[in-house]
Amino acid sequence: MKPIKVGLIGLGTVGTGTYQVLKRNQEDIRRRAGRGIDIAMVAVRAPERARGIVDEGCRIVTDWTEVVDSPDIDIVVELIGGIETAREIAMRAIAKGKHVVTANKALLATHGNEIFGAAQEHDVMVAFEAAVAGGIPIIKALREGLTANRIQSIAGIINGTTNFILSEMRDKGLDFATVLRQAQELGYAEADPTFDIEGVDAAHKATIMAAIAFGIPMQFERAYVEGISSLKAVDIRYAEQLGYRIKLLGIARRALVNGEEGIELRVHPTLIPNKRLIANVEGAMNAVMVRGDAVGESLYYGKGAGAEPTASSVIADLVDVTRLATADPESRVPHLAFQPNQLTNVPILPMAEITTSYYLRVYVKNRLGVMADLTRILADARISIDAVLQKEPAENATRLDIVLLTHQTQEKKMDAAIALIEALETVVGPVTRIRLESLN
Repeated sequence: MKPIKVGLIGLGTVGTGTYQVLKRNQEDIRRRAGRGIDIAMVAVRAPERARGIVDEGCRIVTDWTEVVDSPDIDIVVELIGGIETAREIAMRAIAKGKHVVTANKALLATHGNEIFGAAQEHDVMVAFEAAVAGGIPIIKALREGLTANRIQSIAGIINGTTNFILSEMRDKGLDFATVLRQAQELGYAEADPTFDIEGVDAAHKATIMAAIAFGIPMQFERAYVEGISSLKAVDIRYAEQLGYRIKLLGIARRALVNGEEGIELRVHPTLIPNKRLIANVEGAMNAVMVRGDAVGESLYYGKGAGAEPTASSVIADLVDVTRLATADPESRVPHLAFQPNQLTNVPILPMAEITTSYYLRVYVKNRLGVMADLTRILADARISIDAVLQKEPAENATRLDIVLLTHQTQEKKMDAAIALIEALETVVGPVTRIRLESLN
């Protein structure tokens, strides 16, 4: 059988890795796919650089429409990033009956419903394993490996930049700004790291996983997103003393509110007990913990970024598409695991309705009765205290930190309690609040 022809748009880090891994392992890949996979065209901004990467038989163009419009191309691989041009590439390729492979989580989280609907209409596949957690095959696990399960929850460290920063802050006691500069120098963080450090990248990925796990449409606009830029080294130190580590977690979970089912979809710094495996994922590594009713808890760990780990997932998608390109469209695995007409509209819960535990750090004046005031406010709100950390103040110290861990309560109750605490004359500045998940 003749090789399937691929058009690659974007020859940056991941595009180059994809070309090189496919070339290096072409014989094994051919044996697995049942036919060869040939990158016949690449669209790039700098053709001179591309000539040093691709073979002579690969056509180099600077206009991506030449790739999408070519009658010789069967699969379009979009690796340029961004949203609007990437959306145009995907929709035009689909309209021309071509399959699409992408690593673009922002594209799918914001326009996935439109793209998957168009793909179904034109009987083509959109494959996106590389869009979440780099080389970890979490999309295939959720879509296929765990298909017998009613997925209950997902909790993931799904952004390597923030995990590297938090690991360095904990290990070396450095402040956020210092570690961010180091991450940029080492290439872990972009010159503009906003999407990473403010949690947007992780929220894109959590949105995709939630849609697959729970059979709901993509709803990125309803996700709660909070980053790590305001985290203090002192909170990481206090958390460690209490037996916890702080990670930026993407969480998607089924929940009941007033007897009605909803979905939690949130990204924020989270205290995790340090005995949990996921709490010990360090550096730029990723991990995703999935809980299903039949399988129980499973953990997927590996490199979440990089040329070859991400290329591994891109090529796995190419193999899947190659195997199924001639199959009856009704027999293919649905894009979001559930049949398109079986997606449900279970609501994404507003943050005020979620229930979790909390870490509170309150900076107070060193006076008698302060602790009593704090406990009274929490008791009146029916929020119970799990642990207290209060250092003996230095001699003549006029202010000190009080750290409280609470049992589970609704966010709106905690919001009201914090407002009352901050109104106390003895409390200095805002209360630091970090959510806590035991992940039991």
